[in-house]
Amino acid sequence: MKIGYKNKREKGIFQRRYWEHTITSEEELNNQINYIHYNPVKHALVNQVKDWQYSSFHKFVKQGLYENDWGSIEDIKNIKDLDFE
Repeated sequence: MKIGYKNKREKGIFQRRYWEHTITSEEELNNQINYIHYNPVKHALVNQVKDWQYSSFHKFVKQGLYENDWGSIEDIKNIKDLDFE
């Protein structure tokens, strides 16, 4: 645990640099959802979006909102603002 966290008696699970963000359009909501679904791949926890068992992605696939193989290199090129941490 980092010293800054100890001094403030914080746990190291949550981000310190959190900020509120109001989603103002459906396109922005979709970009946020895409970002969340792709994040395990981005951080090398899995090789494909569908491989992350804890994701809501599987529910979205069942609802027909995503293809099961979503998250290919070509798909990712079309997603705006994927890296806005």
